[in-house]
Amino acid sequence: MAGKPRPEREALERQNAALIAVFERAGFDHIAPDIIQPADIFLERSGEDIRARTFVFTDPAGAEMCLRPDLTVPACRYHLSHADDPSAERRYCYLGPAFRFPDELLSPQEFTQAGLEWFGAADPIAVEARVLKLTISALEAAGLQRYRVTFGDVGLFSALLEDTAMPARWRQRLRQQFWRPAAFRELLDSYQAAGEARRTSLFPLVSRVAAGDALEVVEAEFAARKLPLVGGRTPLEIAERLAGKAADLAETPLAAAKAQALNAYLAIAGEASAMDAEFAKIAAGQRFAGARDYYVRRLFEMEELGLNPRRFHFAAGFGRELEYYTGFTFQIEADTAHGPVTVAGGGRYDNLLSDMGAPRPVPAVGCAIHTDRLKAVLA
Repeated sequence: MAGKPRPEREALERQNAALIAVFERAGFDHIAPDIIQPADIFLERSGEDIRARTFVFTDPAGAEMCLRPDLTVPACRYHLSHADDPSAERRYCYLGPAFRFPDELLSPQEFTQAGLEWFGAADPIAVEARVLKLTISALEAAGLQRYRVTFGDVGLFSALLEDTAMPARWRQRLRQQFWRPAAFRELLDSYQAAGEARRTSLFPLVSRVAAGDALEVVEAEFAARKLPLVGGRTPLEIAERLAGKAADLAETPLAAAKAQALNAYLAIAGEASAMDAEFAKIAAGQRFAGARDYYVRRLFEMEELGLNPRRFHFAAGFGRELEYYTGFTFQIEADTAHGPVTVAGGGRYDNLLSDMGAPRPVPAVGCAIHTDRLKAVLA
């Protein structure tokens, strides 16, 4: 930022003032979260892209810290430290620097991010539509005229997974791997295989676990081989994983039709307003039906705000970038001479605040605008 010529810096400041003014007029309190943050929540709950590009260091006391790679987690920490009741509705906006190792076009290692976070709102569907509307309004106030909106819905996938009969531990693993498409496909394929086909090089140890006490087997193996503990896992954690593998060998393989339904859903993409007809083709139960209804009502709320869902694109697999998303996700792209550039994105993340210490889950929806990219697009 310091190296920018003065006219260019002034133009960026005017653009950013226009963005933040839209949020402030909508009733969002302007906050300034700390730049230096504990690294653990970013490394545990952010997507692989952010984890790999975060500036991490150790403070004199030995704690692992980082320069904030985005402002959502810092805004959550601000809320938890300042709100008398973390569950009460609060609305925040911000404008400040974030830091990542660059890996793509128009991405300096220090960039400015504008955004908003809406916590504890009572009407989740209306809030999701409102956050998308505010993001678009801010971009248009800054001068953006041509853009594309893509969104997904992690909640639809979660509901379909809950409707799919399988052992609970399989469902949990698939949910954990949703953000890693290749690992997800490999895991799903393994559940369709017969017990014999699911055997690995660990099978002799797994078979001993199946026949006895898992923890005793693991401790005996470590003692006999004089193996050191690596990777931070305790013998109990290792025993639990091996016990799970032993149980998997005895399970009935996942029916091909169930796996096909999950894959068929993740392949759905097209005009957002036409997607419910595609969802209807997926054989599922009541939870998925409820998630479909939620989706349709969200489109209605968008139309009530003057948005046109027929101009938006839906992709069932979208939302695999940040692991803390739990529902609606969106991004806004603009074209440049070098190809499309994502200038904004956001979504719902209802579990993040409780993961960070809130006594109960707090509904949360937010957005972030990459202001340097936006300036480059407008230029």
